[in-house]
Amino acid sequence: MRSNKPCLVSQIKIQFGFKAAIVGVFVFVFAFGVNLTANADKLGKPTQIDRQVSLLVSTLMQQDHLSARPLDDKISERAFDIYVKNLDPMKVYFLKSDIKEFEAFRDELDDQIKSGDYTAAFTIYNRFLKRVDERVATALELLEEEHDFTIDEEMNTDRDSLDFPTDVAEAREVWRKRIKYNLLVEKGVQAELEKDGKPAKDPIEKLRKRYSAYATRMHQTDNEDVVEMYVTAITSAFDPHTSYMSKGSFENFLIAMSLQLEGIGATLSATDDGYTVIKRIVPGGAADKQGEVQVEDKIVSVGQGDDSEPIDVTGMKLDDVVKLIRGKAGTTVRLGIMPENSNEIKTISIVREKIKLEDSAASGKVFEEGKNPDGTPRKIGVIDLPSFYADMGSSNRRSSEVRSTTEDVRRILEDFKTQQVDCVVLDLRRNGGGSLREAIDCTGLFIDYGPVVQVKDAYGQVHKHNDESVGMAWDKPLVVLTSKFSASASEILAGAVQDYGRGLVVGDTTTHGKGTVQNLVNLNQLLFKVENPPNMFGALKITMQQFYRPNGDSTQQRGVLADVTLPSISDHMDVSESDLDYPVEFDRIPPAKYTKMQMVKNDLLSTLQQRSQERVAKSEDFIKRNKNIEEYKKQKERKAVTLNEEKFIARRKELNAEKEDEKTIEDQINHSSDQIKKTFYLTEVFKIASDYLDLIDKDKIAKK
Repeated sequence: MRSNKPCLVSQIKIQFGFKAAIVGVFVFVFAFGVNLTANADKLGKPTQIDRQVSLLVSTLMQQDHLSARPLDDKISERAFDIYVKNLDPMKVYFLKSDIKEFEAFRDELDDQIKSGDYTAAFTIYNRFLKRVDERVATALELLEEEHDFTIDEEMNTDRDSLDFPTDVAEAREVWRKRIKYNLLVEKGVQAELEKDGKPAKDPIEKLRKRYSAYATRMHQTDNEDVVEMYVTAITSAFDPHTSYMSKGSFENFLIAMSLQLEGIGATLSATDDGYTVIKRIVPGGAADKQGEVQVEDKIVSVGQGDDSEPIDVTGMKLDDVVKLIRGKAGTTVRLGIMPENSNEIKTISIVREKIKLEDSAASGKVFEEGKNPDGTPRKIGVIDLPSFYADMGSSNRRSSEVRSTTEDVRRILEDFKTQQVDCVVLDLRRNGGGSLREAIDCTGLFIDYGPVVQVKDAYGQVHKHNDESVGMAWDKPLVVLTSKFSASASEILAGAVQDYGRGLVVGDTTTHGKGTVQNLVNLNQLLFKVENPPNMFGALKITMQQFYRPNGDSTQQRGVLADVTLPSISDHMDVSESDLDYPVEFDRIPPAKYTKMQMVKNDLLSTLQQRSQERVAKSEDFIKRNKNIEEYKKQKERKAVTLNEEKFIARRKELNAEKEDEKTIEDQINHSSDQIKKTFYLTEVFKIASDYLDLIDKDKIAKK
């Protein structure tokens, strides 16, 4: 049994990793390396399950992938590069001699995975562990040396122009510059903390802990992690969205899609120095009700029940900490907590609860912007929709307990009607996709009936997916807010709204551009042939089809172009489908038959664009944002960073492009449903919506 679900999140390229988890549920990974985890001496001994996984995946990739291409030497070459790049993206661990030695595997990976052979996977990874130990040892030595920050030298930050060090001496020189750079960064952080009256850590000690913790994490690796990473390197050589989910990842995926878990209700993050830190507390969750846990608290130990001996979790990988903390509702977990800026540890007991992940569900809020012709306040209803989700375990989709995008949005729209809302803004800026069926049904809330999306398979057959429910839950004006993070299923909705002339699309120049369909193949069901098999083999998320809008255009790589664009950093980040390796190409098919709703016309769009541009040009907030964008673009074009302290500090006072990347991505991940706030950006969206309402009213009057 297969389910048709697009990819949940975009692949985002950033130099330094960010990793967080919601306790008891889904682990989000944006890593500069890889999600690696347990004992190195156990590596290199694939189990029968591992071998079965490789055989299943290699067969499915050749039979079912959209490209209909063979698993051959070309795929092997791509996979080799992906695997090495994922391990050592900045080319600072491996030596050139290592890569030369590994070249023997370059055109053998296809043959190895077909036969259940993981020789290349474990040979390369074990060498990586060895090099990590060596480089970290070098880094710790260099931290003890004096560094001259007055000389003019630079560190190359352009991976494409970098090469692996030829020998240990060259590797040491690479790391000498990295140490200088990191010390300069930490000096800046220290200065900012002292300026704010906060205690600052010794930069050298902080870096010492960071490097040591990294080496520890890399050695916390088991076969499951290496197999998942290696098999995904193979599948990613076909396209960037086809991936293998290990047993643990598959379990987390299913929990995330149902928006429900049992735990304490907190978002956790792994820090550079080996601690697990609470980054956000889920409103109404167990930790929130307990009241003593605070954001930025460090978790140093975890105990079960009232009497068990607590386990020290300092340096433990995030996944394992999560497993210790999550558990059945009604049971108790004891956390050893070290508050921020304190060395004292206190023990907090929390009774686990079943938590609804409301922050991953649709939420709504009403704002006032301007006045209607009759003098009453004009009301704009905002719906924040972070994903297209569905409760896979419920058969009654219209039940008030169902976690479904369509039903949640329907309820919000009914509430908006009661409040006499004049226009809806559907915010998809952080929506990375989800359930295809939900995207279609949700679009159906805003159109009468007709095709929402067309899907073409590897055999060229086109299938139309229609909104078959006559009538609309919302027939008043609509604005869809998008960004480069709006991907997959969210692009289906935005594209259909635009093609039907149903409403405006406002935001970044275009959306992410993910126009392919991934089917989730439960490998356990293939093997066991039963309805609820044990999860032993994980799952394969495989690209099998391509999306097309009602007008026949694919959303692949091109995305959905905004009718009205607004300045944003994300519009200039390298996070689009076209920025990924080996994406499927854009193409077109014949348009479907559908009836346009004529709620958006070209002359109306021209007026809206002009009015918005005039306001933005006069807005101090947008003027500042545009200056930041220009500086961001300049910094991104630089291929090196200065290691001269005076020049470094001078540039640091300017906008930090890398920090802007990280901040923007973290905002996408950690955004909460209670964060629908009237920012200057959203205020301009409201003004666009208000102009839209005025122009529609004038058009109606003109026709009378």
